[in-house]
Amino acid sequence: MWRRRASGQMIQQETTPRPPSHAEPQGRHPPPCRLWGPHAAMWPAGALALCSLILSTTGDPSRGSPKTIKTNNPGVLKAARHSVERFNNCTNDIFLFKESHISRALVQIVKGLKYMLNLEISRTICKKTKHPSLDNCDFQTNSTLKRTLSCYSEVWVIPWLQRLEVPVLLCH
Repeated sequence: MWRRRASGQMIQQETTPRPPSHAEPQGRHPPPCRLWGPHAAMWPAGALALCSLILSTTGDPSRGSPKTIKTNNPGVLKAARHSVERFNNCTNDIFLFKESHISRALVQIVKGLKYMLNLEISRTICKKTKHPSLDNCDFQTNSTLKRTLSCYSEVWVIPWLQRLEVPVLLCH
């Protein structure tokens, strides 16, 4: 359901209640996408929408503080790819985006691993309808189609449940 804030910004409101902040996220379906940023009201439903995916997080700071980790760590790369895939599922852009640079990565032990990433994602030449994998997608070379977004993402990995979730994804 769409609603307009007092500022005039259009946002998508969830139609089902969220679990309390202390509960683990339920189900395997991604949360609804939301328009984010000062110009959100300008984007029609069919245009590229910058996403903000927010679920409640269950991290407990007493279990360990975030530690810096190398940006080329396999876990970081997997978390970044999962963030980009979530972004691609959230937007109506006809082209896929792919991670182009990871500038900072932190990891925290909280009922699994919580990766906190600062990354850039860029539009590729691959259309969503024709390329299921980002591995073979090159970045846009056409200057009118080039687009790079700066993102902050949190990815929660629970290996023993084979679960990977993106509780936070903010791109601008």
